[in-house]
This record gives sequence, structure tokens and C-alpha cells, in this order.
Amino acid sequence: MEIAKIKDLPAARGLLAADGIKSKDLMKPFIAVVNSFNEITPGHIHLNRLGKKVKEGIKAAGGIPLEFHTIAICDGIAMGHEGMKYSLPSRETIADSIEEMIAGHGVFAGAVFIAGCDKNLPGHLKAAARLNIPSIFVTSGPMMPGKVNGKDADVKNCFEALAQLERGKITREEYENITDNSCPGAGSCAGLFTANSMAAVTEALGLSLPYCATTHAIDKKKDEIAFESGEKIMELVEKGVRARDIMTEKAFENALRLDMAIGASTNTILHVPDVAKEAGFEFDLKRINEISETTPNLVKLSPNSDYHLIDFHKAGGVPAVLNELNKKKLLHNENTVEGKLFDRLNDASIKDEKVIRPIDNPYSEDGGIAILYGNLAEEGSVVKESGISIEFPKVFEGNALVFDSEDEINEYIEKQEPPKGTVIVIRYEGKIGGPGMREMLYPTASVSGLGLDLDVALITDGRFSGATHGACIGHVEPEAARRGTIAVVKNGDKIKIDFEKKRIDLLVDDKEIAARKKNLKIKLKEPHGKVLENYRKRFL
Repeated sequence: MEIAKIKDLPAARGLLAADGIKSKDLMKPFIAVVNSFNEITPGHIHLNRLGKKVKEGIKAAGGIPLEFHTIAICDGIAMGHEGMKYSLPSRETIADSIEEMIAGHGVFAGAVFIAGCDKNLPGHLKAAARLNIPSIFVTSGPMMPGKVNGKDADVKNCFEALAQLERGKITREEYENITDNSCPGAGSCAGLFTANSMAAVTEALGLSLPYCATTHAIDKKKDEIAFESGEKIMELVEKGVRARDIMTEKAFENALRLDMAIGASTNTILHVPDVAKEAGFEFDLKRINEISETTPNLVKLSPNSDYHLIDFHKAGGVPAVLNELNKKKLLHNENTVEGKLFDRLNDASIKDEKVIRPIDNPYSEDGGIAILYGNLAEEGSVVKESGISIEFPKVFEGNALVFDSEDEINEYIEKQEPPKGTVIVIRYEGKIGGPGMREMLYPTASVSGLGLDLDVALITDGRFSGATHGACIGHVEPEAARRGTIAVVKNGDKIKIDFEKKRIDLLVDDKEIAARKKNLKIKLKEPHGKVLENYRKRFL
């Protein structure tokens, strides 16, 4: 992207003067401060504070900061109703709007991206790759865990509480105690859900300063990181270091290895390859599986343990995990916003081996996320293996219980529990079928809240929240709306999930499957509004 020469554009000079920028300042670098502050998303309610610090840093280093805002949908608030269908499409809206603002004005020498939640941060990353100007990220920082009955809690507890209330396992007073006290303030949800997973990926890519991902929203150190990032962007501009000088193919490999090592959200498998594609690289499911199979899983945080991001931060955070991976020569020494990756690992070490395991004592020899294939997922599906109990069978056969939407399964669970030995199938929730591929935490949290984690599996062509745990397999492709096998599963059909062989199969004769597909009538829901209609058209 070329930067316009303001001195040759009299109208621009005049209009910038209206902003308070006079002739003497026109030769200073203009820096876009891309801020996602809003008053509804907890991960963003404090970003005006961080934006102020970023601008102070830019000014101190001799630049002109100009701030504008982007949208951010809180997936937790959107969960369980039609609003969740807008979450994934919002990623494209965010990326497009940032590109339009920066490329449209054409005056910015660099950008500081202040981003947080699930689709917001990936949208910023996509825009940074497209624009390819000097860029640095300040991620919003995690929320502190809440306290319920003396124990740490997070938003996952709220979702599980609903099923417990509906089945009479807790009282209304207990339910309200959980929802009132699980999320205490600003920051992205306290567990290793999608927002914090993507923040860790951003740090591993080298686009944010060390420990940025895990420094908490309310920590004063976060303000220091914001100020330092404002100063650092000026250095990147002076040196001519652009976003894609950092967003290299090997840097994405580093980020995916970190992703696998910490057992991050399955949603990263949607976002990281799409961001990489904007930078010019392809990471298909086969390649991701190869990275996963050679990356030990070193970390289990909520929803897969009682540890939260605050514990991870105190234990050494992202640099400590990267340092462990580097001991086995699993990383590349790529550029970061302040130098080379290995340089930021010199002082990194594990402070608590209960939270971050050493590379020689992993939870497993392969990564926290795996890709499963089979006649139910010929093009692949995604499972967070680190979120499955070691007591769950490595090979699970169950009877299908089929639902054509998340709404149907939610209504079912309100009235009864799924039988043990069930494989819940939720379909027509993919990118085309939804449309919008909404996250489905209520069904998975309900299974967990009812104590059925070891007895029930769940598969879907939709996707899961980063807070999902248990034997939950998402992103099944081809999705039902593309006439995938998931569209012809019937109640009572046997489904086999083999985690060792990484397969998921419908145990029905091939001829019977073909006959069912021949008679299949696709059930496409009418989208509400133009956004979802246009999103569906991208994949038809």
C-alpha cells in the first residue's frame, strides 16, 4: 500500500488542519490507532484506556496518532440465539472496514491494532496482512477469574449452570450466584477460550510484545505494554519493517505449534489458516495435522482444567512455552516487532510445572487439536483432544441422536437428558447451512453440566466455543448443506469415533448412504438480513 504525499494534496492538507494537524506536523508519520473499544463487550470495555496509552507512546516517539474504531461482537452474549450467526461474518466486516479506513485515506505510515475478542482479533490480523504496512498489536488482556463458593470461575460455569438449573440440580439462588460472580470485570474471558488463544497466537507470530497475550486487562503492566507498543511502531516505521516481514510462512508454523502446545480453541483452525492466506500462504487441514502430530501438548487451562490465564501468566506465559518447544528445535527464528524470536526467549522459563509442563513431560506427545477424517468427514473435522478426559474411550461407538439446528437440541435438553452411549449430531449449522457457522456452547456445556462427559459425544458441521470441552467434534466437512454424509444420518444409526486412528465414521453400508443422498432434500434456513445472505453466497 502506497502512502499519499500530503504536501501535494491541498484538500487533504486543509481537512487535516481541521483535525488540528498543521503544516509543521505534516512531515511526521501518521499512525492509525485501530481500536475496538465498546461498552458491551467485556474484552473491549477498557480499550479506550489502552488506546490513550498507545497514542501517548506514538507522540513521545514523534508520530501523529489518529484513532478510529471497529466493531466487536461478544460471543458469550450472542450465544444461544440468532445473534451468534453474525459472529463469524463480523470477522470479514472488521477486516474490510479497517482496510477501507486505512487504504481509503492513504496517509498512514503504520498502524497499532488494539483488539480482543473471538472474531475481532482475527479480523484485525487479516487487515494487517492485506495492508502490509508497519504494524503492531496490543491484545486486550484476559479477565481475572471470578469466585463462586470460594473457587475460581469463568463464563464456562455460567453455561453449565443453566442445564443444572433446568434439571433441578441447583436452585435459582445458586444459579444467580454463579452468573453474578463468574465474570468480575474487563478482559477477555479468563480461560483459554478463543480470544485468549488468538492473543497467544498473535504473540507467537511476533506481532505483539512479549507477555502481551497474558498480561491481564486490569494489570498496570498492560498500560506500559500499550505505551511501549506506541513507541515501537515508530521504530518499525523508521526501519521499514512491514507486517508481512513478520507474518512469514515459518512464523505461522511457529504460531500453530504454540497453538497445539497450549491446547487452544478449535476456532484457531478457522482463523490462523485464513490469516495466513491473506499473507500469501496455504495451511490446509493435512498440514495442520502434521504440525499437531509433532508438537507435544504442554498446557491445560480452563475449560480443560481448573487453571486460568492468570496461572499461565505467572507460570511464564507464551515465552515459556515457546522456550520449551525450542529445546526440541521445533521453532524458526523469525522476525518479531522487536527483533528475532529466539532473543525474546533468553530469559523465558517455566515458573510452575503444574501449569506448564516441561517438554520432556508433556500431557501428550502430540498437540491439543486434531483433525479427524472418515465417511462422516471426508474433507475433515476438528476436535480439541486436550479437552477430552483421559477416561473417555479412545474408540467410542454410539447411537446417533440427530438435530437439524442448535435450537432443536437446546429444546430437547431442557426436557430430558441424552441417553448414555449417544452421539449427538447437530447439522445445518455450517457456513452455508446456518448460515454463519454459529458457536454452540449451550449443548456442550449442558452435556458437561449434566455429568455426561464420559458417556456422550457430539458432532456438528457448526463450530464450538473455545470454552467447549469433552468429546466434541466440529467443522465437519462437507457440511449438511453441501450434501455431506452428516446430512443423511438417522436417529439410531451407529457412529464410530476412533481418536487413535483419527477417524469418524457412520457405520452404515455405502450403498445405503448413497441411496439416502440420492433422495436427500437440503433444508436451508432463510437468513435474517443481508449480512447472513451475503455470507452464505461466499460459499455457495
